[in-house]
Amino acid sequence: MEPVEINAGVYYLRQLRADDLLDDRPALIEAFADADHQRFVLNYRLRNTGEADRYIARRAAEWARGERCSWAVAEPVTGRLLGEVGLKDLDRASGTAEATIWVHPAERRRGVAVTAVNAAVRFGTDALGLREVAYLYHEGNDASAAVARRCGFRFVDTLVSPDGRKLLRCLRSTR
Repeated sequence: MEPVEINAGVYYLRQLRADDLLDDRPALIEAFADADHQRFVLNYRLRNTGEADRYIARRAAEWARGERCSWAVAEPVTGRLLGEVGLKDLDRASGTAEATIWVHPAERRRGVAVTAVNAAVRFGTDALGLREVAYLYHEGNDASAAVARRCGFRFVDTLVSPDGRKLLRCLRSTR
């Protein structure tokens, strides 16, 4: 699957980049160093440009394999990275995926997450034919709970993460 860019109104969604024109690596490293980010995003640690390069390459490879759509949420004039939104665990046959979002600490509480998640879900519905999108967040992550509510997800059950913490699972039917 080829990556696509999305006009999300006040933001645009594009592939993560590290090239001569745009380099997301410094913003990635800053975001992943944030204590709240580390508390809720457990799968990755980006401490240097090498790790950021691998992260960007991984996201591109996931697109190519059709496993995950991942976008940098960017400021439309400068292209500055504000966060990342995605649809992971894509199962086009069953029409399901899980929405993911993180926002750079300097950009939180500005509506970035709600705008980006809604745009990603619209893409999943219109371009990929998804019927249902899940959204999981750790218990106590009030910001993610607010995003879920504002994006129209409904609580369905509680799961336990690999580290033993409670995850709240929400769903949004898209059809």
